[in-house]
Amino acid sequence: MSTSWALLVEYDGAPFVGWQRQASGVSVQQLIEAAAARLALAAPPATIVAGRTDAGVHAAGQVVQLSLDRPIGPEALRAALNFHLKPHPVVVLQAAVAPADWNARFSARWRRYRYVILNRRARPALAAGRVWHVTEKLDAAAMAAGAALLLGRHDFTSFRASACQAKSPLRTLDRLEVARDGETIVITAQARSFLHHQVRNMVGSLWRVGGGAWPPARMEAVLAARDRAAAGPTAPAEGLCLMAVGYPADPFGGRDDLTEA
Repeated sequence: MSTSWALLVEYDGAPFVGWQRQASGVSVQQLIEAAAARLALAAPPATIVAGRTDAGVHAAGQVVQLSLDRPIGPEALRAALNFHLKPHPVVVLQAAVAPADWNARFSARWRRYRYVILNRRARPALAAGRVWHVTEKLDAAAMAAGAALLLGRHDFTSFRASACQAKSPLRTLDRLEVARDGETIVITAQARSFLHHQVRNMVGSLWRVGGGAWPPARMEAVLAARDRAAAGPTAPAEGLCLMAVGYPADPFGGRDDLTEA
């Protein structure tokens, strides 16, 4: 009899083609399923993931569901998976028996992403591969004013990748905050779900606002245009990180940031 497990996972997205298996290249899904297969008695484990991150996108709080047909405790499972994931930059932080009728993707009530811009002349050394390096001075207050215009339920076609396969462009953006901390600008986005490249496309448009090319009010016009050509460029993948996924009850116990607000 198989047990359904919830895994809390972090990874550096730089070496991977993204979460999902692709025709070529190494994916995070491929590595986790291969590690779990080393523990399985018979059935090859398959995964369900809360958020399908793109190539180069990082995760600090990805949630993965995995069924395993072998009796094992949560700490032993975490340690065994991490052993078989070496030397790849993918780590299982926690493992817990999944609640009844729980689904890592469909039970999620929100996903929270963070995008980091390093706003200085000198290129990054310690933060290389984790930030978008922008040399021109950005006005974070103007970016925050523009971001506020995107909150709520809208047709986000202007911020949707041409390859997006979602049936509807309608999404409810619950949170889009911009804050400067010294040389760093942090953009936090939260919604139940996002369109393909939505966060990175919003960041690319906010970059134009921060640099003075657009006034904050332009964001409202871009949204209303429902045309990808009206929005700014797609921000680089390396600045984006999936921080947390929220559920009605925390499957890992004790993490308040994973429960529904």
